Amino acid sequence: MLEATNSPSETTSPVNPALAAEARIARIAVTVFPLLVVLAGVLGFLIPDLFKPMGVAVPYLLGIIMFCMGLTLTPPDFASVARRPWAVALGIVAHYVIMPGAGWLIAVLLQLPPELAVGLILVGCAPSGTASNVMAFLAKGDVALSVAVASVSTLIAPLVTPALTLFLAGSFLNIDAGAMVLDIVKTVLLPVIAGLLARLFLSKLVAKVLPVLPWASAVVISLIVAIVVAGSASKIVAAGGIVFLAVVLHNGFGLGLGYLAGKLGRLDDKARRALAFEVGMQNSGLAATLATAHFGALAALPSAVFSLWHNISGAIVAAWLARRPLKD
Repeated sequence: MLEATNSPSETTSPVNPALAAEARIARIAVTVFPLLVVLAGVLGFLIPDLFKPMGVAVPYLLGIIMFCMGLTLTPPDFASVARRPWAVALGIVAHYVIMPGAGWLIAVLLQLPPELAVGLILVGCAPSGTASNVMAFLAKGDVALSVAVASVSTLIAPLVTPALTLFLAGSFLNIDAGAMVLDIVKTVLLPVIAGLLARLFLSKLVAKVLPVLPWASAVVISLIVAIVVAGSASKIVAAGGIVFLAVVLHNGFGLGLGYLAGKLGRLDDKARRALAFEVGMQNSGLAATLATAHFGALAALPSAVFSLWHNISGAIVAAWLARRPLKD
């Protein structure tokens, strides 16, 4: 994750020149990422037979992404939780209340078929997206808060995500929450911890690879999208329109209500901007993995569309916010 400190100025500046280079590369990666995801989705739709056999690799691909996330974490990231427990707690509660609730509400209002409804709710129950802190950086938001919320939401996901999914989506399909817990521990928690330990004990080696991590994550997530789309290619034509509408509404609720939650919590404008992305951007790779494993390829379709859309909308909102002066 992008590491930064808050300065008295309106901008958030990286800690050192190496991280400045990482920030520049991250901006490029986030700009190109939506294009990579679109290309991957098109390839998955046009040549599904190429990607379908790779379905068994999706959990391992997600593990790579989460290991990369762990590599970017440092002890100061967790120290920021202790320094501002109220802001972090507000971000966690907002994330795990707004997005799951919005997913359920949209699924009911649009009368989505059970598999799509569960898929959308599952996206809402996932932890924060891996690119959310980069968007916060580009929007001149509170990057330290963004990193703290993303880290904590990921670490508690093995307990929170299955419980919320069972509570909100259990009426649509049968859900094995216990198996889901084990899957999240294996594909999220353990790789993140492994990455964190590697950062602590192999710091010099890790420092050399930090600049390429945004690209590595972007490529792997794009491959997951191609595999997910290939698995449901035959049903995309019929379901694509309603899924896209649901995802746009879901993401819009998250971005808007995330900012509003920060405002109601009396956080400053930098923190509000960070919460907008921490609430509105989801770990769609995890949602796609769980959906594919537990509910079928069609249930993973909302995750694939969300992976594309939230990066496009996030980049647009970040650019818009960056041009607006901070209110505090």
